[in-house]
Amino acid sequence: MTVAEPKRPVVAVLYREGLPPRLDEVQELAELRLTKADGLAEALDGADVLYQWHSFSPALRENWAAASSLKWVHVSAAGISQLLFDDLINSGVVYTNSRGVLSRAIAEFALGFVLDIAKDSQGSLRLQQAGRWQHRVTRKIQGQRVLVVGTGSIGREIASLFRAVGLRVSGAGRSSRPGDASFDEIHSSEDLALVVPGFDYLVLAAPLTEDTRGLVDADVLAAMKPTAQLINVGRGELVRTDALVQALTSGSIAGAALDVVHPEPLPAGHPLWSMDNVILTPHMSGDTEDYLDDLGQLFVENLWRFSRGLPLQNIVDKKLGFVPYP
Repeated sequence: MTVAEPKRPVVAVLYREGLPPRLDEVQELAELRLTKADGLAEALDGADVLYQWHSFSPALRENWAAASSLKWVHVSAAGISQLLFDDLINSGVVYTNSRGVLSRAIAEFALGFVLDIAKDSQGSLRLQQAGRWQHRVTRKIQGQRVLVVGTGSIGREIASLFRAVGLRVSGAGRSSRPGDASFDEIHSSEDLALVVPGFDYLVLAAPLTEDTRGLVDADVLAAMKPTAQLINVGRGELVRTDALVQALTSGSIAGAALDVVHPEPLPAGHPLWSMDNVILTPHMSGDTEDYLDDLGQLFVENLWRFSRGLPLQNIVDKKLGFVPYP
């Protein structure tokens, strides 16, 4: 492939508080315009690229009329459903996300949840705080069956780690198929209520789309084994929260470990806060000590490609709302 002479694009960087890392490397490749949301219209005038470091800002939608020269948008997040809108979807603007950067960290968090549940770490902590020495038995995870909803980068990293410790892992995605290197088999998400009875853990790692919103509803929860656990490291809106509270209260399922919830943040006094069979963390599964630098590195690599006319990494199918797995 012939590499074109590099051009120096104009990059508008949308931020809220702290600036992204590696801006010196970005400046070597492009003309920079740093802006917060209230200055985005001016920054977009004549800009080729929007680097959306403020991941969940609606500012592009609000200032779309000023984006007449825009060719590429990159967002420093993997889940981007709330950022897409009709004018952007129907435009020729290329959209990339940060798929893959946080996958390993999220997979480690999900495995931590499984171990926490199986070894009853929360129960041990409560006994320690009460000053009680109470011997118990715990569950081994080897041979337990896991269904991972979401067969993209995060789901596959979860499957890889889970299989390494002896868990048996199947997947659920847009369509069913016999399986591949990551999953024993892949079911259709539409059939979730039919297949969940066979699994000990239901792990959610799917993007939020119109097809996945509310995917885990009362029917799916009622179909799970009473000893099964729900783990959500995807998006809170994948689950019908009221139905989950009911299932946890009635004992229809054994428990849940939730890094994401809906609504988020969880309101004070919500029933999930006080349930002994629930583990809650505040949407932090991908946030390791060095993750911001990793996000910045991905943009620099893609900007290098863009400036030379090379194919970009992580191009989102804007109709689907995510990067299709090859």
